[in-house]
Amino acid sequence: MSRWKPNTTVAAILEQNGRFLMVEEDTTDGRRFNQPAGHLERGESLIEAVVRETLEETGWHFTPTALVGIYLAERPESDISYLRFAFTGTLVRHDPSRALDDGIIAARWLTHEEIVAQQSRLRSPVVLESLHDYLQSARHPLNLLHHIR
Repeated sequence: MSRWKPNTTVAAILEQNGRFLMVEEDTTDGRRFNQPAGHLERGESLIEAVVRETLEETGWHFTPTALVGIYLAERPESDISYLRFAFTGTLVRHDPSRALDDGIIAARWLTHEEIVAQQSRLRSPVVLESLHDYLQSARHPLNLLHHIR
């Protein structure tokens, strides 16, 4: 009997001048928009993972300051589920010369309205769900998270 295990992912919700940092990426479902996001790797904390993924996908360094929410997304067409931890924080600096991860077309700054207009091209419904939580000021302290090494 196989044991069900959701994939653990992290995402960054970063706003600057009324626009949100998104990535346009090639996926098996075609071109999609997502927040800077990716999988937790063995040995790293959730915070380390979101900092790494954001840098790899956008070239932006940032410091997480709050947890926006935790989302369990099930894909009815498969046995795959994702447990996503969405963070927000402070942008530190951008490294425009940094090569982005394979599959990333570009980092884009989009307004909330532009993201909603692209709803059919979002990587997951969690993108909009977490963005709405962010816009409603959902912020939880990072000390909720513990990494026991």
